[in-house]
Amino acid sequence: MTTGAQNTLDAIRARGAVRAVVSQGIRGLSLPDGRGAWTGLDADVARAVAAAAVGDADAVEWLPTDPAERLARLVSGAADVATCNLSWTLGREASQPVLFAGVTCYDGEGFLVRAADGVSRPEQLDGLRVATQEGTTTAGNLAAWFGARGLRVEPVAYPTPAEALAGYAEGACAAYVLDRIALAGARATLPRPEDHTVLETAISREPMALAVREDDPAWFRVCRWVLQFLVAAEDSVHEQGSRTAAEGAAGLAGKHGPALGLDEDWAHRVLDAVGTYGDVYERNLGAASGLGVSRGANALWTEGGLHYPLPLH
Repeated sequence: MTTGAQNTLDAIRARGAVRAVVSQGIRGLSLPDGRGAWTGLDADVARAVAAAAVGDADAVEWLPTDPAERLARLVSGAADVATCNLSWTLGREASQPVLFAGVTCYDGEGFLVRAADGVSRPEQLDGLRVATQEGTTTAGNLAAWFGARGLRVEPVAYPTPAEALAGYAEGACAAYVLDRIALAGARATLPRPEDHTVLETAISREPMALAVREDDPAWFRVCRWVLQFLVAAEDSVHEQGSRTAAEGAAGLAGKHGPALGLDEDWAHRVLDAVGTYGDVYERNLGAASGLGVSRGANALWTEGGLHYPLPLH
């Protein structure tokens, strides 16, 4: 495990790559394409960090990891960041030597169901089996939500997202429970996506966030401000009505690069590599992705969402 300011950044530069824990494959978040290149919102966050820290957005060592081992892999020193649809919770930050550098995507757990079953509300799943992933908070969320209503479901835990989806698709379970954004990606991989529906109801709050170890405040600050810059760049474009406003935001953020252990061009590299937060979202989850997940809580604060950029000055 690293100790002392700048050690993580120094180690990354010596290695030539950021080691990033990602999912074992969730479309829209982190999934390798046919050529083995990782795509998705979480993957783009890792690329943005690499662009800032190493100078090359492709300088990422991808570490696909099952949910139960995500933080353990980070804490052990085998990874530098975890960007893997990991929800920021008090329990995780209090019980593990990790810090969450910021929210990458606001979501909530929901249900993927077969349209032919006529299920339109979670309550209709009372008494049925539902597919979940091992190592997640899903079982607790299900017990809390259904228990409060005098209902219950039977969670069936699978080791990987692919196995959980297969268990549902093969009829072993009446629904697949996962973060709703991840379910949109899972639905798109089924042979006939139109035969399946993601219910509107969310049964939990799942602020997915970028995590780092707590032993290096300097690295924590780098990761936090890379995320903040992505949102601030989109906010600048929205405010000024011009794409060039994002370049202005990059120039403003770049002045603080040396104080962060970076150079003055770090934010320009992030912008060139992945664009603004809005670009990242649209490319991976919006209409351009084929998933069509509306921004909702992931819109800017001025558009009714929760993303509120901290000042760059």
